[in-house]
Amino acid sequence: MMLPARHYVSDVTEFINKLKSTKPELERQQQNGRAIFWDKPPRDLAERSKMDQGRVAQQGYVYQSKD
Repeated sequence: MMLPARHYVSDVTEFINKLKSTKPELERQQQNGRAIFWDKPPRDLAERSKMDQGRVAQQGYVYQSKD
């Protein structure tokens, strides 16, 4: 009967835990960096509908030539 090693910690996990303990501000910096590009407030619905009206339909297979 083989049980998984419950106390096993991989090298990568050890590295991350050590990095977080030496730099406690790291997680906050990551969240601030994410907020720059990803965590955006929702856009105005009127602006979004205007953008959707100008959208051009894409063909099913984009790499097929129309010749």
